[in-house]
Amino acid sequence: MVDYHAANNQSSTGGAQTYMEQENDWDRDLLLDPAWEKQQRKTFTAWCNSHLRKAGTQIENIEEDFRDGLKLMLLLEVISGERLPKPERGKMRVHKINNVNKALDFIASKGVKLVSIGAEEIVDGNAKMTLGMIWTIILRFAIQDISVEETSAKEGLLLWCQRKTAPYKNVNVQNFHISWKDGLAFNALIHRHRPDLIDYDSLRKDDPVTNLNNAFEVAEKHLDIPKMLDAEDIVNTARPDEKAIMTYVSSFYHAFSGAQKAETAANRICKVLAVNQENEQMMEDYEKLASDLLEWIRRTIPWLENRTQEKTVNDMQAKQEDFRDYRTVHKPPKVQEKCQLEISFNTLQTKLRLSNRPAFMPSEGRMVSDINGAWHTLEGAEKGYEEWILSEIRRLERLEHLAEKFHQKAAIHESWTDGKEAMLTQKDYETSTLSEVKALLRKHEAFESDLAAHQDRVEQIAAIAQELNELDYYDSASVNARCQKICDQWDVLGDLTQRRKESLERTEKQLESIDELYLEYAKRAAPFNNWMEGAMEDLQDMFIVHNIEEIQGLITAHEQFKSTLPEANKEREAIQAIQSEVLKIAQSNGIKLSGANPYTSITPESIDSKWEKAMAMVPQRDNALQEELNKQNNNDTLRATFASQANVVGAYIQAKMEEIGRISIEMNGTLEDQLTNLKEYQKSIMSYMPEINKLESSHQHIQEALIFDNQYTSYTMEHLRVGWEQLLTTIARTINEVENQILTRDAKGISQEQLYEYRASFNHFDKDHSGALMAEEFKACLISLGYDVENDKQGDSEFARIMGIVDPNGSGAVTFQAFIDFMSSETTDTDTADQVIASFKILAADKNFITPDELRRELPPDQAEYCIARMAPYSGPDAVPGALDYMSFSTALYGESDL
Repeated sequence: MVDYHAANNQSSTGGAQTYMEQENDWDRDLLLDPAWEKQQRKTFTAWCNSHLRKAGTQIENIEEDFRDGLKLMLLLEVISGERLPKPERGKMRVHKINNVNKALDFIASKGVKLVSIGAEEIVDGNAKMTLGMIWTIILRFAIQDISVEETSAKEGLLLWCQRKTAPYKNVNVQNFHISWKDGLAFNALIHRHRPDLIDYDSLRKDDPVTNLNNAFEVAEKHLDIPKMLDAEDIVNTARPDEKAIMTYVSSFYHAFSGAQKAETAANRICKVLAVNQENEQMMEDYEKLASDLLEWIRRTIPWLENRTQEKTVNDMQAKQEDFRDYRTVHKPPKVQEKCQLEISFNTLQTKLRLSNRPAFMPSEGRMVSDINGAWHTLEGAEKGYEEWILSEIRRLERLEHLAEKFHQKAAIHESWTDGKEAMLTQKDYETSTLSEVKALLRKHEAFESDLAAHQDRVEQIAAIAQELNELDYYDSASVNARCQKICDQWDVLGDLTQRRKESLERTEKQLESIDELYLEYAKRAAPFNNWMEGAMEDLQDMFIVHNIEEIQGLITAHEQFKSTLPEANKEREAIQAIQSEVLKIAQSNGIKLSGANPYTSITPESIDSKWEKAMAMVPQRDNALQEELNKQNNNDTLRATFASQANVVGAYIQAKMEEIGRISIEMNGTLEDQLTNLKEYQKSIMSYMPEINKLESSHQHIQEALIFDNQYTSYTMEHLRVGWEQLLTTIARTINEVENQILTRDAKGISQEQLYEYRASFNHFDKDHSGALMAEEFKACLISLGYDVENDKQGDSEFARIMGIVDPNGSGAVTFQAFIDFMSSETTDTDTADQVIASFKILAADKNFITPDELRRELPPDQAEYCIARMAPYSGPDAVPGALDYMSFSTALYGESDL
C-alpha cells in the first residue's frame, strides 16, 4: 500500500507548483472527445476506489457520487492522512455545497490553484468539472512529489519510465499517450522490477490487446494496482488520453518506489566504493614503484661504495667506463621513475583530499622523504666513487712511474756495483811495486769518490721504494726485497772500501808517488763520468705533466741543460788532453806503459762512448718533450671546447630555471591552456637534450685524456647534470600542480572565473613571488575575499581555525594548492560517512546490519565482494548468522576508524 501521509506533509516545490499551474488550466474542449472522457471516467473512478476501499467504501458514478461532498472529503482524508472539518449531514443543496467547499478549501491549502472549478458545478454533477477536480487531486497527491534527477512531476515520471524501459526491445517511451498503445511499456515496467511475473520475450508488438490485458491483470493481482484502463479503448483510440495514462503509470511508480530508493542507495555506494578501489590501486602502485626504486638504490650504493683497489691504470679506467655507463644508461630511467613517483604521490593525495578521504601514509621507509633521502645518499656515493676513481687513476699513474723509475735506477746501480766486491777484496798490492801500490791507493781514492757520488743514487732508490710502500704499490714485496739487497750490498761495499784503504795506507810509505797526470786524470774523469751517467739518467727519465706550464718548465730545464754542454765538452777535451800528455811523456822518455791508468778504470774510450750516447739522447729528449707539448696543447683545446659548451649550457639552464619560476607565477588562460603551454614548454626544453649529450661527449674526451682541471670555466659536468635534472623535475612538478588544480576544479565544481579570482588574489598578496603566503599576507588575502578575520577576538579565532586547515604543520606559510583546497572546501559538498551509512541502511531494509545476499543483490559483483571481504561481523543483539557491520565499514572509508 502506498503511504501518502509523509509525502503530503512536506511543502510543494517551485517546479511542481509551476507544473500544476499549467495542468490546472483545464482544457474543457478536450473532454468533449467521448473516447477520452470515457477513459478518464474509468481511470479516475478506479484510482479513487483504490484509496476509498481503505475506508471501506467506493464510488460507482464519478460525477454523481461526489455531489454531496461526503465521499470527496473522505477521499482527501485517506490520501492526505489528515482530518478535514466535520462534514454536514443534511440533504439540502446548501449542505452539499458547504461540504464540497470544505474539500476544495483543503485542496487549496495544499498549494493547489483551482481554476474555474466551483462547488456548485460539482454539486450539479458537471462531469467536466468533476473530472478536472479529480485530475487536480491526482496531480497534487500522486504525481507532484515524483522526482528523478532534479526533474519533477510529469517530466520526472516520464524520465523514470524511460530509464526503466530503456533496455527493452520495441519500447521507446516519449510521451504518455501513443508510446503505451502496444502494451509493451507496461509489461517492461513490471518485468524490470518483478521479472518473475512477466515472460517479456513471449510478448508480440503486433498483439497490443493481449499485452495490455496481461499487464493490467498482473498489476491488479500481484502489485495491488487496480485496473484503471480498458485495453480495447486504448487500442481503438488514435491518441489515448494522457491524463488517464499518467494516473495509471503513477501507481506503478509508487508501487516500485521502494526499489527506486534501493537503486539510488546502491548507486551512491558504488560511486563511493569505486573511488576507494581506485585510490587503493594507486596506493599499491606507489608502494611497488617505491619498493622497486629503493631496492635498486640499495643494490647500487654498495657497488658505488666498493673501494677495491686495482693494480693498473687500465683496470681502473675499465671501472671508470663502467661508472660512465651507469651514469648515462642505468641511472636516467631511475631519475624518471623518481619524478613519476613524486607526481603519483601528489596526485593520490589530491584525489584523497577531494573525495574526503584521509591522507595516504606509505608504509614505513617508503615516504617520498625516505626516497629523497636514499636518493641523496646515492648521489653522495656517486660523487665519492667518481672522486675515488680519479684519485686512484692518479695514484696508479704515479705508482707505475715510480716503479719504472725504481727499476731503472736499481738496474743502473746494480750494473755499477757488479764486480766491485771482487775488486775490493783482491790483494794485488801485496806483490806490486811501490809505484803500483801508490797507484792502487790513488785508484782507491778515486773509487771512494765514485762511491760517494753513488750514495745519492742509493738514497734515491730507497726513497722511491718508501714512496711506493706509502702509496700501497701492489708489488711492494719485490721492490722491498730488491731495495734491501741493494742497501745490504752498499753496506758491504762501504766496509770493504774502508778495509782496502787501510791496507793500502799501511804500504803507502813503501810506494813512490804516482804520476800526477794519471792522478789528475782519474780525479777529473771520475766526476765527469758520473756527471755523464747522471745526465743520461736525466735524459732517459720519464715525466708526467698535466698542463702546458709544467711541460714548458721541463723544456726550459732541458734547454738550460743543453746550454751547459759546451762547457762539459771543454772538460771532456781537457781530460782527454791529460791522457794525451801521458802518452806524449811516455813516448818522449821511452817509458813502456802497462796500457791502463792505474788510478781509474775510466778510459778515454769509455768517456767518448758515453759522451756520444749522451749527445744522441739529447734530440730524443727534444722529441719527447715536443710530443708532450703537442699533447698538452691538444688537452688545452679540449678544455676550451668543453668550457665553451659548458658556459652556454650553464647559462641556458640558469635562464630556464628563472623563466619557469616566472611562468609558475604569471600563468594566464584556462588551466587546460596552461597545461598545454607547460607541456609545450617541457617539449622545447627536452629538445635541448642533444646539447647536453654533446657536452657529455666533450666531457668523455676530457676524462679519456686524463684532464683533471679546467681554468676556462667554473662549471663541472656534475654541476650541470644536477642543474639539468633539477630543471626537468621543476617543470614536471609545475605541470603536476596544474593537473591537480584541474582535478580540484572538476571534483569540487569550481568555475574557471573562481580559479582566476583565487589565483589573482593569491598572486596579488604574494609580494616576493615565492609561491607561498606568510600569515599576515594570507590574512589580507582572506579579508579581500570577504572573510571576517579582522584584528579582534572573534576574527583572530576564525583566522586561527582557517590557519589550522591550510597550514596543519604550523610552518607559517600557505601554498597555492592549500589555498585552493580551502576555498573549494568552503564552496562545495562531498559524500560523507553519514550519507553512506544512510544508503546502506536503505539496502538493509532499515536494519542495523546487512547480509551478504543483500549486498550481492543490490551491488555489482566486484563491489559486493569488496564490501563482504572488508565488513566486520555484526555483533548486536539483533544479529543473524552472516550479519555484517556496515556502520563501522562506512566510517572507516572516511578515516574515522581502521578497516
